[in-house]
Amino acid sequence: MGFASGGLETYPYNVLMEDKDIKEQVQARFRRIASEPSSETRFSVGPESAKNLGYDPQEIDSMPSPVTESFAGVGYPLGLGPVCEGETVLDIGSGAGLDAFLASRRVGPRGKVIGVDMTPEMVEKAETNRQRLGITNAEFREGLAEKLPLENDSVNLVIFNGLLNLSPQKGQVVAEIYRVLRPGGRIYAADIILEEGVAQATVEKLGQWSD
Repeated sequence: MGFASGGLETYPYNVLMEDKDIKEQVQARFRRIASEPSSETRFSVGPESAKNLGYDPQEIDSMPSPVTESFAGVGYPLGLGPVCEGETVLDIGSGAGLDAFLASRRVGPRGKVIGVDMTPEMVEKAETNRQRLGITNAEFREGLAEKLPLENDSVNLVIFNGLLNLSPQKGQVVAEIYRVLRPGGRIYAADIILEEGVAQATVEKLGQWSD
C-alpha cells in the first residue's frame, strides 16, 4: 500500500455533530469547488496545485482547464507505484476526474477506471470532462466511500486523494476498500494525518469539518 500525506488540515471528530451534518458540510464545499473553483481560499486548488504536489507538468498541461480547475487533492497517489495495463482501478472521491483520467491512460483500452464521488456536481463535471476528452475506459458513479457502489473483489487498485480525513466513519471506509479489492490488490493513498491532537476549542472555533 502506498501512502502520502500533506495539504489541507482537518481536525478530530466533533462528537456534537451528526455524521449527516458533517457530510453535508463537506459536500457543500466540494459543490462550490466544482462550480466556482476560484472561490476556494482556504487551500490550493487547480493545475498549479497539482504540479506542486508532484504531478507531471506536461500531463497536467495536456488536460483542458475544466479537468484541472477543480482539482483539490493533497498529494500524488499515482506516483506511489505502477498502474498496469488491463487493470480495473477505483478512484474514490474522484472529483472532476483528473486522477481517473490519468489512470485511464495507464490501464489502456483493456483496462477500466471507476470514479466514485458523493457530490453530484462533481460527478456531472467528471462525466462532461470524460466526454470532452473522448475517454471510453472510465465511468463515474455517485456514491459514498462508506458504502461503495461496487461488487466484492471487483478492482485491482484503489486510489484516493484526500478522503479519509473528510469522513467521520474512517473504519467503514477502510472496510469498504478491502471489500471491493481483489486478492493481491493495492491501495495508493494521499491523505492528511495529524501528528498531534487538536483541542476541542479549536475545532469548535473553526466550525467546518472540511477546514
